[in-house]
Formats: sequence, C-alpha cells, structure tokens
Amino acid sequence: MSVSVRLFAMLREQRGESRLQADLRTGETVGELFDRLFADSAEQCPPESLLFAVNRSYVAAEHVLQDGDEVAFIPPLAGGSGDRRVLLTDQPLQLAPLVESVSGPGRGGIATFTGCVRDHFEGRRVVCLDYEAYAEMALAEMSRLCDEIEAEWPGTAIAMAHRVGRLEVGEAAVHIVAAAGHRAEAFAACRAGIDRLKETVPIFKKENYDDGSLWKSG
Repeated sequence: MSVSVRLFAMLREQRGESRLQADLRTGETVGELFDRLFADSAEQCPPESLLFAVNRSYVAAEHVLQDGDEVAFIPPLAGGSGDRRVLLTDQPLQLAPLVESVSGPGRGGIATFTGCVRDHFEGRRVVCLDYEAYAEMALAEMSRLCDEIEAEWPGTAIAMAHRVGRLEVGEAAVHIVAAAGHRAEAFAACRAGIDRLKETVPIFKKENYDDGSLWKSG
C-alpha cells in the first residue's frame, strides 16, 4: 500500500521535491505518516502547527489513511476553477472584473480589500515576496468560503483573487470584493472574506529580506 504526498513551502524546500510516494503501514494515520517521514523537521515545522489534508479535504491528525490516498502536509498558513468568484493567478491582479462580478441592481454597497506587498517587517527590509499554493485545494476552499459567507449574509455576493509567484513591493497580493444591499453587510462580508482566507486557504508566503528569507505563518 502507498499514498501520494504533496509538499509545500519549507517542507518542499527541505525535501527538494513537491511530490513523493510513501509506503503505507496498516492502520497508519496521517499524523503518524508525517512523524515518520519528517522526524527531522519538528523544530522548523512542529506537527502541532500543521494542517493535514487527504484527497483535498482537511482531516484531523488521527485520520486513518487508505491505499491510494493523496495526502498534503500544509505548513502554517499565511486558475483552474469553474467558479468565477475565485481566482489564483501568476499575473497582476485586476480589481475591476471582481467588482463587476458581484455588482447588481439590489446591491447598493460594495466593499473591497486589497493586500499589497509592503517594504518592511519588524525592522527588516522586504525585497520581495514569493507565494505558492496547493492550487486545487485552495480554489475549492475559496469557493467554500464564498458559499459560507453568502449564506451568512443573505443577498450578499463575494469574490476573491490571490496572486502566486514572485511579487515586488507595492504589488497586490489579494483582492476581496463583497456587495450587499447595505454597507454594513458589505463591510462585514469583506472582512470575513480576508480573515477566513488567511486562516484556511493553503496559500504560503515567503518573505525575502536583504539579509535572508522566512516562510511566514498565517
């Protein structure tokens, strides 16, 4: 028995590959598999800080694996979707199409949030950022968040886009757009969109300084 393992951010850099095949022991859990494969990574990426995914759904560390599963070890968080509300792209983000996608005659309030690359962090000069994503799962999770937020604030429409690849200082990394009948709902939905995206969507950020680099936790 074996499983396919997807690696991201510091785990990918440490292992030097983004995918690997791992033999599976009978009754082995996803947490036990991580401990076995990455016993030397506890300091850089402690198991309690990880999220685990199996077949593109989040699971607990105690989840028992089956032959043929696709496993993802997702470090702390910091295209190809049929859902027009969500986008991952390595091209510069465009706000106007997102605004247009949520606009409607009954939505009198539109709130937007844009996160850009800043030039410093805790006294260190930031040169640029690198973003990478578990794209298939990130898009699915972004769609789920849109569904969740639109259900929480009925009549609201929300869309979100995130950039991947290398970003220079000043470039937009993320757009969140929410439209509702009134401004209060639009503001609340937009705030929920960025907060929840940073909590659960597997997109990873590496800050590059003039004296080193660091993968950042969300």
